[in-house]
Amino acid sequence: MSDFAPEWLALREKADADARAVDLVERLRKIDLNRTPLVVRDLGCGTGSLGRWLTGRLDGPQHWVLQDRDPRLLGIAAAGMTGVTVETREGDLTALTAADLAGTSLVTASALLDLLTADEVEGLAEACVGAGCPALLTLSVAGRVEFDPAEPLNAEPADAEFEAAFNAHQRREVAGRRLLGPDAAEAAVKAFERRGAEVTTSPSPWRLGPDQAALAGEWLRGWVAAAVEQEPRLAAEAPAYLRRKLDNGPRVVVHHTDLLAVPR
Repeated sequence: MSDFAPEWLALREKADADARAVDLVERLRKIDLNRTPLVVRDLGCGTGSLGRWLTGRLDGPQHWVLQDRDPRLLGIAAAGMTGVTVETREGDLTALTAADLAGTSLVTASALLDLLTADEVEGLAEACVGAGCPALLTLSVAGRVEFDPAEPLNAEPADAEFEAAFNAHQRREVAGRRLLGPDAAEAAVKAFERRGAEVTTSPSPWRLGPDQAALAGEWLRGWVAAAVEQEPRLAAEAPAYLRRKLDNGPRVVVHHTDLLAVPR
């Protein structure tokens, strides 16, 4: 599902790694996955940052199946995986079935759910539960941003306006597909639970400050641009708003949600 440039994915990799919910991995490690080696299918793998983060946190030999529709990203991902065996699969992942996941020990994804539709999330849950494999789905946009979290009095009315417009943009229709955006994690929880899976969620926020200034700046520009695309009336205010935020750092917490779904 990835349409992102490798440079952006590289820029965010450390923040992603710092944010991911380690408690869910600890729960996962207690599950008997009944396979050696573990077969992990990483959906929308991008440049493979989730694989690089997770391989050392799982026990035993592993075989990773990296799936993305962008062959350039697949090449980068495969080259960056060490200590495990790897295969790549190019193509769409919105219509996977339980048969497609046969033999899979674990399904993973990062920053994917919010790019899916409600029907596609239902289909993913059906495939995972039907195949009997757990799913670790990380870094879904939660729709909430906090600027200067240590100084909440610095919040300005425009923050809420841009946040609402960005969230609406995340829920937009693309080529006839209505994206879930910040509703994705909740939709996934319900989809898996309806099929009898045990679901645990955990917050996975980016906490960006001076040590992540480049990422914070790029994220902020993209966040504002998406808001303006959704609500053109914000265009007049956007340049001054962006300058104010960039002049202040920015310091920002961008909220995400991780979830682990385990078929019973």
